[in-house]
Amino acid sequence: MARLAQTHGLTDVQQEILATVRDFVDKEIIPVATELEHRDEYPQQIVDGLKELGVFGLMIPEEYGGLGESLLTYALCVEEIARGWMSVSGIINTHFIVAYMLKQHGTQEQKEYFLPRMAAGEVRGAFSMSEPGLGSDVSAITSKAVKDGDEYVLNGQKMWLTNGGTSTLVAVLVRSDEGHPEGTAPHKSMTTFLVEKEPGFGEVRPGLTIPGKIEKMGYKGVDTTELIMDGLRIPANRVLGGVTGRGFYQMMDGVEVGRVNVAARGCGVAQRAFELGVQYAQQRHTFGKQIAQHQAIQFKLAEMATKVEAAHAMMVNAARKKDSGERNDLEAGMAKYLASEYCKEVVEDAFRIHGGYGFSKEYEIERLYREAPMLLIGEGTAEIQKMIIGRRLLEEYRFQG
Repeated sequence: MARLAQTHGLTDVQQEILATVRDFVDKEIIPVATELEHRDEYPQQIVDGLKELGVFGLMIPEEYGGLGESLLTYALCVEEIARGWMSVSGIINTHFIVAYMLKQHGTQEQKEYFLPRMAAGEVRGAFSMSEPGLGSDVSAITSKAVKDGDEYVLNGQKMWLTNGGTSTLVAVLVRSDEGHPEGTAPHKSMTTFLVEKEPGFGEVRPGLTIPGKIEKMGYKGVDTTELIMDGLRIPANRVLGGVTGRGFYQMMDGVEVGRVNVAARGCGVAQRAFELGVQYAQQRHTFGKQIAQHQAIQFKLAEMATKVEAAHAMMVNAARKKDSGERNDLEAGMAKYLASEYCKEVVEDAFRIHGGYGFSKEYEIERLYREAPMLLIGEGTAEIQKMIIGRRLLEEYRFQG
């Protein structure tokens, strides 16, 4: 396995961080992941361990108590964690996106107030764009903020909020027409609010309700919720960046790095599926020999390993492009699209290699088979990624006729 999905050019520090995370995954996550997932139990002990390792502050600058590492380091850690249990990487992802948005777009006061506690894992982040009726059409957001003195009053319903119950800070995108005349393009009249709340379900602060967990076929353990705002009052100093109308761009910046994260998750799940498939193929015997000796199985293993390698290479390229300060929406879209599609295919091939046993909850591949489809949707569907890729290609290869 050591030959697959290697990343060249890492520093000694990066290698040490990855080795530490990999060891934690092998010892603390893989042995308990399937049992916890089947119970839909929040992995508190695992989360506490990752807090001690400093993973929640991995990309937060050192001046705010974090490790100040790159997106590449973070993505490679996510790849390792998702290899153990994808739900744990989801717990970290939304926290990471909010911390990144604060680092990039927050006021100095907001950075000083939130980032040190986020680095320590004391404040846990979640972000919220989607609503029940809009799907991928962010411009159709109807949740709204209205200025009232030194405060804003927020009303509306949000959907698919990862870490909705366990988080204590939510970055919420809503419409804010104040200062933006009628007819302003929708994406120019949106604002991100930093909403602090208590963990748990029900009314978690006046005007803010987290109804409960949404039941899902996979991606269990992590809580996915709705968020209902009914007269939620937020002070003006909790507008991300201090200026209204910039929320769409702030969120898209966060989602861009989130797509690298989802690509890394796809790589991690695919790696684990390959591990399970290649191990089982050498344990199971038919017609007097290991099924790994049958050409049909060898072909599957060859295709699976090639997809793992290709997805990993594209994910690393997208992360390095972002770290260089260059625009990476094309690379991030490609990486997310390819890694999620390949993940689904590699998991299904591993499932097929297991035969009837793959359908049994006693085998880990059953869990992966239910988890992989979420990656096809999270941070934008395959169709959204192809729209982004297509538009960017037309910009780059514009015909001069």
